[in-house]
Amino acid sequence: MTIEWAAYEADDLYDELVDTRGEPRAAAAALCRYLAEMDEAELAEHRDAAELAIRTMGITFTVYSEEEGSIDRAWPFDIVPRIIPADEWKRIEAGLKQRVKALNMFIDDVYHRQRILKDKIVPRELIVDSRDFRPQCIGAKPPLAVWAHICGTDLVRDKDGTAYVLEDNLRVPSGVSYMLENRQIMKRVFPELFEESVILPVDDYPAQLYDTLAALSRRRTRRPEVVVLTPGIYNSAYFEHAYLAQQMGAELVEGSDLVVGDDDCVYMRTIEGLSRVDVIYRRIDDSFLDPEAFNPDSVLGVPGLMRAWRKGKVGLANAPGSGVADDKVVYTYVPEMIRYYLDEEPILPNVPSWLCVNKADRDYVLANLDKLVVKPANESGGYGMLIGPAATRKEREAFAALIKKNPRNYMAQPMLSLSTAPTLVDRHMEPRHLDLRPFILSGRDTYVTTGGLTRVALRKGSTVVNSSQGGGSKDTWIVDLEGL
Repeated sequence: MTIEWAAYEADDLYDELVDTRGEPRAAAAALCRYLAEMDEAELAEHRDAAELAIRTMGITFTVYSEEEGSIDRAWPFDIVPRIIPADEWKRIEAGLKQRVKALNMFIDDVYHRQRILKDKIVPRELIVDSRDFRPQCIGAKPPLAVWAHICGTDLVRDKDGTAYVLEDNLRVPSGVSYMLENRQIMKRVFPELFEESVILPVDDYPAQLYDTLAALSRRRTRRPEVVVLTPGIYNSAYFEHAYLAQQMGAELVEGSDLVVGDDDCVYMRTIEGLSRVDVIYRRIDDSFLDPEAFNPDSVLGVPGLMRAWRKGKVGLANAPGSGVADDKVVYTYVPEMIRYYLDEEPILPNVPSWLCVNKADRDYVLANLDKLVVKPANESGGYGMLIGPAATRKEREAFAALIKKNPRNYMAQPMLSLSTAPTLVDRHMEPRHLDLRPFILSGRDTYVTTGGLTRVALRKGSTVVNSSQGGGSKDTWIVDLEGL
């Protein structure tokens, strides 16, 4: 049996590949024709080939559970790509660049003049009460006034086709290695499709990342020494840390491999002695970065690292303190930041939101918990949130108590009808909800990946796309129809 797209049911949702008449969208036409010519057995063979490639390439992620501890699992991947036309992507790319520029200006302002707080565009108490506001960063001057060098911004599309920004990830955003590996898998499984369509590449990301990091070096040298600082093998993103270090030709280090010298420079321990480090791409949170400046019990960081950074002896990406803008409550003010710093209208809209710190908003949220999605300000991975329509009465009552106890920590959004894409389930296609995480590099120039990591909720009806909670991923194709 082959695929009949007219019989594919996406309900009343926006589907990324198929329109409401059951016809393939223009950018997806070649793919849909190709898939329609396959029978169920052929599709299953391609899926098996992808799974074999994942095992052979060793692509894994780590799941934590109370019963079994940490478990490495093969990366869950769907062979049907998500497709976005290049002309639409140009607008999304422009919106992402605009947004990250304003966010970096906001972070720099917070740690210097605080104009946006004095002008009461953003309430001061939201910042000083933020878990990720770092007084230790006040007055610091990172190169180019850029604090968040690597950003992963999550996008969703509602049923009317509008792309919204769901959240910004400015501390240690993860997932880009899976974006790169997804593309390699698809080239192995469907090489002929890359000959028939103009699919914009993503392979240059490691080179772009290295250039962004190298530009942070204050030392005049032909090739700065860049290292990737990882918490270690038990971290859920360790595969990515090792992968990016290997792709950049950088050293993968743990905190115990680094030391700050009497000259306030950072050195790496090697079998030949100490070697100067110019830039650290750190994949550990601020609180563990330097036991002298933050958590004194941390064994993951490097004593004296903040001192070395503030004196300009080492570059850090992302800069400490960037998390002040990686807050789901502060997120709601990004459109105003864009207007304030850039004197422009936001290109990409936020999802409408209610802040529980505001009494009127809080009263509305408490009265409508069965209709809303409620999120804590600083959690990630889909943890700590309430999906109201799917929650029990007991769960909603417990969450109401949490909101009343600490309203600053919660915000709410409507339950969006996330877009879908055809996904291979057993031997046939079914729609599954998805989101998209493009990655933006900021330095002398701003670079946006052509596409990003598409995460898909593999469970029927679920809108939770995180791999740690049953989600998977797809390759993301930006298709240039004019290049055909």
